Amino acid sequence: MNTSKFSERRLRILEALKHHTGPVPGTALSVELAGGGIPVSERTIRNDLAAMAAEGVIETHGRHGHTISPAGRRELSSARTVRRMGFLSSKIDEMTFGMDFDLDRREGTVMINTTICDASALFDAADEICAVFEKGYSMGTLMALAGPGEKIGEAEVPKGSIGFCTVCSITINGILLKHGVPMRSRFGGLVEMRGGVPMRFAEAIDYNGTSLDPLVIFIRGGFTDYRSVVRSGDGLVGASFREFPASALDTVRDIARRAEKVGLGCFLEIGLPGRDLLGIPVGEGCCGAVVVGGLNPVSIIEERGRHVAASALSGFIDYNRLFHYSHLRHRLAMSMARG
Repeated sequence: MNTSKFSERRLRILEALKHHTGPVPGTALSVELAGGGIPVSERTIRNDLAAMAAEGVIETHGRHGHTISPAGRRELSSARTVRRMGFLSSKIDEMTFGMDFDLDRREGTVMINTTICDASALFDAADEICAVFEKGYSMGTLMALAGPGEKIGEAEVPKGSIGFCTVCSITINGILLKHGVPMRSRFGGLVEMRGGVPMRFAEAIDYNGTSLDPLVIFIRGGFTDYRSVVRSGDGLVGASFREFPASALDTVRDIARRAEKVGLGCFLEIGLPGRDLLGIPVGEGCCGAVVVGGLNPVSIIEERGRHVAASALSGFIDYNRLFHYSHLRHRLAMSMARG
């Protein structure tokens, strides 16, 4: 057993049980963990729960499920005290250094988000998802599909489901770093659009204060309305605010143009040195940038009433495996025909 992964799942399980007044079945816990970015098989969750019950941190109530015990509450309280804040920002830095995509040769790996969903739900939403890409409210124009049993990073696609892989916007951090430009991710949120023009951040969550990707939180909370934004240009879209050294402005603009040509465009706005951007002040000697969210297309499925398990920064995938969004319906049809 990978003890570090078990420890993280264990804390997430305790956190989930703490917020329920009655017993919670293992299947429901598995869904909650997947929605929080930790996909887990039914067998794994059963083993975790059995081990935790044996240690007394949870109590078992037969087929009704499990509750957190007093010992579990003490462990959770202790873990929160010592847990380092900024888990997501730390993961962003780690994955930025781990990416090896070469923009000039158009080869190597890029970061992706993996969403586990029913293939039919994805097929039904395909046209609207493609519209999100067409309007420029997605991270680039590329995507990938993963079949049952396939594992990408920490995300494993269960039997009867499909993995919908979208390029993570942190990919641009990795590309810039390879060209000597450090980019700091400050927060993620929802940008208000009017007539297709970004106006301001309506919601924002600091990356240094969350272990969940902000866009996952907003998608699960039902805050998005991409169907309206695609139709009228008015509404809220997921994006993040970044900073980079002002001396690198020309380089960033050049990289932005080149990245767009290879299907990895992601900038909504690039600011000027020392100037506020969408009402957000930047540090001295820095420029701000607003980067579109890689999970934005996934919101369409949730808006159609079908729950999905979205996992941000789930892992790396070879760039040459990605395909243009216009091929989504055809690729899905082939996948579904194979069973």
